[in-house]
Amino acid sequence: MSTPMTPPSSETLRERLAAARDAGLALAALDAAGRTSLLAGMAQALRARSDAILAANAHDVAAAQAQGRPAAMIDRLRLDPQRLAAIADAVDEVAGLPDPIGVVTHTATRPNGIRIERVRIPLGVVAMIYEARPNVTADAASLCLKAGNAVVLRGGSEARASNLAIVEALHAAFDAAGVPRAALTFIDDPDRDRIRELVQADDLLDLVIPRGGEGLIRFVAEHARVPVIKHYKGVCHLYVDAAADPALALGLLVDGKTSRPSACNALETLLVHRAIAPVFVPQALAALHAHGVAVRGCERTRAIDATVAVATEDDYAAEYLDLILAVRIVEDIDQAIAHIRRYGSDHTEVIATADAAAARRFEQALRSAVVMVNASSRFSDGGELGLGAEIGISTTRLHAYGPMGLEALTIERTIVRGDGQVRHAPAVA
Repeated sequence: MSTPMTPPSSETLRERLAAARDAGLALAALDAAGRTSLLAGMAQALRARSDAILAANAHDVAAAQAQGRPAAMIDRLRLDPQRLAAIADAVDEVAGLPDPIGVVTHTATRPNGIRIERVRIPLGVVAMIYEARPNVTADAASLCLKAGNAVVLRGGSEARASNLAIVEALHAAFDAAGVPRAALTFIDDPDRDRIRELVQADDLLDLVIPRGGEGLIRFVAEHARVPVIKHYKGVCHLYVDAAADPALALGLLVDGKTSRPSACNALETLLVHRAIAPVFVPQALAALHAHGVAVRGCERTRAIDATVAVATEDDYAAEYLDLILAVRIVEDIDQAIAHIRRYGSDHTEVIATADAAAARRFEQALRSAVVMVNASSRFSDGGELGLGAEIGISTTRLHAYGPMGLEALTIERTIVRGDGQVRHAPAVA
């Protein structure tokens, strides 16, 4: 494993960011085959060094457990052979995606004969600030590099050993490909003041993506001078409509809440139309209980099962990231929509219904980044939606909204081709 790096001074941090920008220019000059080959080498290096990465991760997990860190955070931190293999596979998947650089998205010819093109180019230098999730180190690197961007990573102290081991493996692939290591710059400094300095370097960074707890994301958003893509939390809802198939809805509920409760696309609240509640709610409560889920419900829910704890306003606004679920029986779809508008976080909302009109009403009334119709909230993920590895989920209404993949790490510029056209012809003497 790499020896610990000395936390950089302010000058050294700027020097490293400047080096990242220079390396990004060199990276952008690579052709599509060169970037694809680099990523293939990165995936191979992760597999070749899996023992060292897993050993480093075991050290991080043991330290987190000794510190009494929350179970949800430890789950996000933990790697095993299957998860590490999935990380390497995701890098391979990104390598195989169509190259976005140079893609022409729009063409037009003006009456004066000038030809206009909108063309995708790299963003430049992207900073990723994240907590707990060591998979983000490889995911962010692969997506940014495939899109021709340099990437600056600042991981959390709880995953320090894991991140260093992953970066060491990726840098080995850089060396083999002759790509400057500065194109993947890892900031190994636990001081939160370093984050402030990083996100204020608007002359050296082009975009910042924070990924972690709400406190981290708000800190970045409050101090950044660089554009920030963010989502504060994932308060995701399942609304079971009067026209829902109870068996289908039950499957969505169990998968959305229990398959990985620590994920931001896990369900946090169940809303049930009053007409189907007498049939569906007892089934739902039994299934949730069988999976160890603690339920907090409204008075209508408690009238069906008095053992359910009372749900408060805080429960409906909570991102539990745990085996806890809030339940509310609503009058109709309009009350469900009003509830989501009040308590939701613009992340992912799900409706279970066989009524196409109800589905359309749900889609059109909500502005959330992802809306699912008869599909689990757990599909709100870049990999599941065909984007390759995911760099994050945006609830910021900028150029990217929802799960962000390769295309979201590029921007469009205008190329104008002419034959000597001028806007104002010189006056005739």
